[in-house]
Amino acid sequence: MKTFKLSGFLLAAALLTFSCGQSSNTVETTEAQEEAEATGQTLQLDTNASTVNWRGYKPTGQHHGIIPVTNGEISVEGDAITSGEFTFDITSLEVHDLEEGSENHGKLWNHLQSEDFFDAANHPSATFVITEVTPYTSEDNIEDQEQFETENTPQSESELAPATPTHWISGNLTIRGTSKNIKFPAAVTSANGMVSAQAGFNINRTDWGLAYGDEATAVDKAKDKFIYNTVSVNFDIKAN
Repeated sequence: MKTFKLSGFLLAAALLTFSCGQSSNTVETTEAQEEAEATGQTLQLDTNASTVNWRGYKPTGQHHGIIPVTNGEISVEGDAITSGEFTFDITSLEVHDLEEGSENHGKLWNHLQSEDFFDAANHPSATFVITEVTPYTSEDNIEDQEQFETENTPQSESELAPATPTHWISGNLTIRGTSKNIKFPAAVTSANGMVSAQAGFNINRTDWGLAYGDEATAVDKAKDKFIYNTVSVNFDIKAN
């Protein structure tokens, strides 16, 4: 097994990012950036072996499930990832903590599909397009964001991240027609003609317009009348 090395193209991009003053050691969300150029061999995503998990939080509980990856591909040149693009089916989002077919399951699923959240009728899919891949070094660290403390405080960035990250991955995540660039640590490996990547990180749902129950507008958090803006994402993807 071998880990991917950074290509010269991506190294130049990393130096440019550093010179512009962006941090290289924290999960972050910024404005959309230029997509990476696809060079080298293209590998197709194995949708049957790839999973994307989500978890949402409120002071009184949590909900979790998956968002199916319908298609995707990763381009590699030598040992370097040069680009990648993935599509997710919002209309097939699954809720796993409530019994399917139950009243509560139906209420939550329909609410997530509504304009309060994903607005799936107008935006049935989401996409992620890689813009940059840089090495994760021994000097890097993962900074945890402060959260309002309750019995269901969201998991921290350091708890979600892989035990041994190899790279920072940046990419444009598009939800509800809004594109934002997210950066997170991932463990990327290659073995027997297959590329695999595992990652876990938090995003702020309101950055993409999913603002229902926004905790920032809660009049009194002590009353627990809000939903955390933080959503945890974990993925395990494989391409060959």
